[in-house]
Amino acid sequence: MAHLEFEKPLVELEQRIRDLKSVSDEMGDLDAGIADQIRELEARADRIQRELYEELSVWHKVQLSRHPDRPYFLDYLDAVFEDFVELHGDRAYADDAALVAGFARFDGRTVAVIGHQKGRSTKEKVKRNFGMAHPEGYRKACRVMELAERFGRPVLTFIDTPGAYPGLGAEERGQSEAIGHSLLVMSRLGVPIIATVIGEGGSGGALALGVANRVLMLQYSTYSVITPEGCASILWRDGARGPDAAEQLKLLAGHAKNNGIVDELVSEPTGGAHRDPADAAERLAEALRRHLAELDAMTPEQRIEQRYAKFRAMGPFVDAAG
Repeated sequence: MAHLEFEKPLVELEQRIRDLKSVSDEMGDLDAGIADQIRELEARADRIQRELYEELSVWHKVQLSRHPDRPYFLDYLDAVFEDFVELHGDRAYADDAALVAGFARFDGRTVAVIGHQKGRSTKEKVKRNFGMAHPEGYRKACRVMELAERFGRPVLTFIDTPGAYPGLGAEERGQSEAIGHSLLVMSRLGVPIIATVIGEGGSGGALALGVANRVLMLQYSTYSVITPEGCASILWRDGARGPDAAEQLKLLAGHAKNNGIVDELVSEPTGGAHRDPADAAERLAEALRRHLAELDAMTPEQRIEQRYAKFRAMGPFVDAAG
């Protein structure tokens, strides 16, 4: 397992435990001394883990949202859904591998699933463009959402991107228009929409999948108008001051919940979703199940109105004339 710098003491201790267990397996019968040592180390690891993650800084939580072993959209797709059929292309330019879309079964029910995918190996990261979607990715998402509306299927989106791709080609092909159109399409759907931030929620690239009746965030995910490094580059001309910018951006899941941006924080296993992906997937599935049941009780007109009111109510404003 990869690890962040602040996780190093815990990872080293867990490696010692694995080494001792390996020795005991080779010996056959577990030596009493080794067994006692393993129990002592496991108790210490449990204590260190709880203390470590109870005192995380904002920057540490940002790092957790980007953890290389953190479950990505396709991991949740395998764990929570069945019979996934992926749809490719925007019927205008190309297919964008940074954004995966299609239909799957959730508790035996067909739903549309759309999410950013970052990739793990170098080859896959390049293929997925590090989770930064092009215009054709968002147009593909719109195509799938419109199909879901036509056939009365709920739409579940999964957000995990530092932002939409800002390259020249993407701008030439209408990146901002594609994002804006996605916002428009989602605002008009009569079917239930649930958006979940599973890692990074960055800028308009995240919001393009976030106009939903219910917006959820995993405990160690982030949601912000810009990455901390990008913010630091603008404010101080120094991207290395990302940790300082993270403090000011209020980008953590708790901040988003307190500010009325999201409806529920989905707790993660101790240490983060990467330490127990199966448990994290089950927690997410339970939350999706619950919110979907609530939205099923509403009419299409009520869902559209609720979604409109939800986003209109975000943020304070002042009447200058007053």
